[in-house]
Amino acid sequence: MNSEHILSESLEDYLEAILELQTMNTVARSKDIAARLNIKCGSVTGTLKKLADRKLINYEPYGYITLTDKGDKIAKEVTTRHNVFKHFLFKHVQLDEDTAEQTACRMEHAMNHKNFMKFKAFVTKLDA
Repeated sequence: MNSEHILSESLEDYLEAILELQTMNTVARSKDIAARLNIKCGSVTGTLKKLADRKLINYEPYGYITLTDKGDKIAKEVTTRHNVFKHFLFKHVQLDEDTAEQTACRMEHAMNHKNFMKFKAFVTKLDA
């Protein structure tokens, strides 16, 4: 991830959840985000306001939520990181799928963009 848009793990998780919901349903709703992240609906509102203030989502209370172009780009980067880590852990480390999923969720936030690109190239070579 580029230093220009460093976000907390929590904010990245929200963007990732919104992308997933938006892909499935065209838009996301607060209650769907809460269910996806396994948190209470009341906790979602404050975070959505933060994301809207950073121009990462389009949000009006009681309305639908969509990613802005900037939010979409970040969400796709986080999703790509997640998928690469999960693939590596499942296929090459041979963790069970649930453990690979949970571990990838933590790893996707930990590595800077430059090192992630090197890791991704390494995994691509392993797969060749």
